[in-house]
Amino acid sequence: MNRKGKKPVSGKAKSGPETKKGAMFRVKEETTLMEFLMAQMPGKSRNKIKLLLSRKQVIVDGTPISQFNHLLLPNQQIDISKGKQETYKAVKQARELSIVYEDAELIVIEKPAGLLSIGTDKEKRATAYSLLSDYVKQQDPENKLFVVHRLDRETSGLMMFAKNDEIKFHLQELWANTVIERNYIAVVEGYVKDDEGVITSYLVEGKTFVMHSSQNPKAGKKAITNFTTLQRKRGYSLLKVNLDTGRKNQIRVHMQDLGHSIVGDRKYGATGSPIKRLGLHAQQLSFSHPLSGKKLFFESKIPEEFMRIFK
Repeated sequence: MNRKGKKPVSGKAKSGPETKKGAMFRVKEETTLMEFLMAQMPGKSRNKIKLLLSRKQVIVDGTPISQFNHLLLPNQQIDISKGKQETYKAVKQARELSIVYEDAELIVIEKPAGLLSIGTDKEKRATAYSLLSDYVKQQDPENKLFVVHRLDRETSGLMMFAKNDEIKFHLQELWANTVIERNYIAVVEGYVKDDEGVITSYLVEGKTFVMHSSQNPKAGKKAITNFTTLQRKRGYSLLKVNLDTGRKNQIRVHMQDLGHSIVGDRKYGATGSPIKRLGLHAQQLSFSHPLSGKKLFFESKIPEEFMRIFK
């Protein structure tokens, strides 16, 4: 909220180094955006600054601002983007990922369904990794980001990224000891008879990138999935799923093995898509912080479209 009743003063600010993406400034005293920019960029005329504003190249705390009389407050960050809108779009989209936790070593986000975790041969930019990478580089061009684990494109929910290679290595190498809990919510077809159960098989990827399940230990990697049935209604069941292992498409394959494919998952046997998306959400993530050892617990809300079926 803007504060009123205080006379704006001309811009005194701490400016950051100019980068390929533009320049960054930090506001030290209350002022208007135009006065601030004219003070920080004496080589530009008022008309040229207005042009930057109209092109939405002036970004205040991650949001493009076009009003020349916009009130600035101390500690706000001002970025001047050379690429018109690329920088602020990356920050805006990263925020839409719902960053639920961030410190100097790692970031936990909530990924929406439909967004890739990392790039593919066909798509490099529209990924959680790329958007977050742009976001951390906006804070410092030298910042980096590392993938710790992945979610399928159509799966929503909690994901973790590391900010340096050492933390990534620690988390991946000691995953079994570091991760305390990793629970999913799944909407599956039909009424699951058992209130709880365990599915164990060996998974191997076929030539068409479809995972296949076998009881032959020599056929693939061992996968263990635990489930609890929460609700049954209208020909569907709501399950809480916990993983002992983290194989590709593990839950989706094991639900097919159970005879109750995840809704919307035609790749693994589903016959319909009542919620117009894959019915799988990474709801809970708990782990020991790799440096402090502190136990962290994160829980996201079950998607409304999941619960609509059971109301």
